[in-house]
Amino acid sequence: MCGIVGYLGENSALPALIDGLRRLEYRGYDSSGIALRLGSDIQSVKAVGKIKALEEKIFGKDVKSPQSPFAKWGNYNKSPQLQYPRGCLGIAHTRWATHGEPSEANAHPHSDCLGKIWIAHNGIIENYKELKEKLEEKGHKFKSETDTEVIAHLIEDFYPHTNTNDNVSVGAGKSGGDLAGSLRKALKLLEGAYGIVLIHEDYPDKIMAAKMGSPLAIGLGDTETIIASDVSAIITRAKQVIYLDDGEVAEISKNDLRIFNIDNVKIEKKIEEIDWDMGEAEKKGFPHFMLKEIFEQPESIMNSIRGRVMEREGKAKLGGFDSVSKKLRDINRIIITACGTAMHAGLVGEYMLEEYAGIPTEVEYASEFRYRRPIIDKNTALLAISQSGETADTLAAIREAKEKNALTLGIVNVVGSSIAREIDAGAYNHIGPEISVASTKAFTSQVAIMALITVYLGRQRRMSLITGERIIKELLLIPEKIKDILGQNNEIKKIAEKYVNAENFFYLGRKYNYPTALEGALKLKEISYIHAEGIPSGEMKHGSIAMIDENFPSVFICPRDSVYEKNISNMEEIKSRGGRVIAVATEGDERIKEMADDIIYIPKTLEMLTPILATAPLQLFAYHVSALKGLDVDKPRNLAKSVTVE
Repeated sequence: MCGIVGYLGENSALPALIDGLRRLEYRGYDSSGIALRLGSDIQSVKAVGKIKALEEKIFGKDVKSPQSPFAKWGNYNKSPQLQYPRGCLGIAHTRWATHGEPSEANAHPHSDCLGKIWIAHNGIIENYKELKEKLEEKGHKFKSETDTEVIAHLIEDFYPHTNTNDNVSVGAGKSGGDLAGSLRKALKLLEGAYGIVLIHEDYPDKIMAAKMGSPLAIGLGDTETIIASDVSAIITRAKQVIYLDDGEVAEISKNDLRIFNIDNVKIEKKIEEIDWDMGEAEKKGFPHFMLKEIFEQPESIMNSIRGRVMEREGKAKLGGFDSVSKKLRDINRIIITACGTAMHAGLVGEYMLEEYAGIPTEVEYASEFRYRRPIIDKNTALLAISQSGETADTLAAIREAKEKNALTLGIVNVVGSSIAREIDAGAYNHIGPEISVASTKAFTSQVAIMALITVYLGRQRRMSLITGERIIKELLLIPEKIKDILGQNNEIKKIAEKYVNAENFFYLGRKYNYPTALEGALKLKEISYIHAEGIPSGEMKHGSIAMIDENFPSVFICPRDSVYEKNISNMEEIKSRGGRVIAVATEGDERIKEMADDIIYIPKTLEMLTPILATAPLQLFAYHVSALKGLDVDKPRNLAKSVTVE
């Protein structure tokens, strides 16, 4: 998930672009860049790191007496603090890397061969490798490892001019100088998701935008137009907005705004009023980032599985595993290592891999792994899971495994992170930055990717086509089913109100949902500071049940699955001792009403996928308890988002 800003108006574009980037930094913060029209040229500045690094590169570190590198490119509009170039057209981008590590070369905006076309992009172009190869055969020269650069070269290929430096004739005569037409032709070749802003050296008063799967909004001010991934980058300069829908293209000039589809059919759009204040805009109207990220899970899970399923073949396509595919066929044991929430995702994966792929699997706390003497050989694979890719204990476990000649794999969200660089192969989450310290969308993404890995390895072994098809089909339905659960938000808040003053909780589950119990308990602990334990339902009577009374509630994860009857029996044991029960149950389960005091229903799915659905209401429950207590939901005490020291 990246942040895009575009500006066209009568004022200097640079301050508007910088301000927009600051407001979008939550969407990505590994690198950033600006392309600004100055005179007859477009000039670009990029930097690795947060927006502050870009500002320092543009203005100098001493803000009181800055000397902008834009000075050599044009006149200034002077202000008491900063000097701004007069350029009134530009685009900017803050990046969350998906293809290519964070670097200036991979930072957006990207250009074509001649530096005439500049583009910023949010999304994933799934067929970029195929397109890149074809463009390279035609003589196009690429400067980055990104999927985005392909778009600029495609547009160039449909737009007539000659690359005099390399004597490459690019697209001569194909489009007659029609920028909009060239963009539309390029878009028809793209597979995947995109939000795009584009400027061209030949068009000093025009900016283009296009959307498919990634958000874009056009803010309409009195003397300026701002295009952005989020209203938060628009609200200080415009109170009217147009939201682009999938398949729409916008052509914006100083005196005109035209919106059309990929076939050049004009579309009439409604202009809406922005009624958010700035605090709301930064969180898309949600009071906390955690709640926003919980509600992003339908999109984040789809981003994690998009382009990775072959439904008809019942297979998973994991490009990051291609280089070790043959080695994986010989693997006879997997060790999953992680910390915290990521380890709970690994525990779900253990059940999946053993039941469906037939591979003996064990899960180890990364913080303990290297202090044991793990028995590892060349047929062992270590799978590390980390949202940040910088978790110190997990990184140490990978290095220990590599010392013992194990194949190292990973599930990581941050491109270019330490773990991503050190493992032999892996899969990225593609969910964008997770700002709240309490992990939500990362967990469900990790479990979804574990399901893909299970199909990938299972189909290499004895998993049937029918089984593979069934898992893939159900996985594709998960995002819509989570939407149904999120629709119960108000009901879950009412349940939280009943239990907000409880001092202790049990979370109980069996088989696949024992890890769900652990994760539910962790969420409550870390953001509401209430003592909670996740335990296997069957272990309750081996000691823990002694704690039960009317003031010690229990949360049962009890879907209709292979261990349903066992869970019901354990629930009866709690009720017979005066304990209160909150149940997470399958839609249509009437029997559970006889025992549970409160029920949250989830849609039916495959047993192996129930942890994804069952976790969502537990996240909401923990969130509402914390919010009702007036705590800092996004930044709980004593915790950091990424644990980079042991």
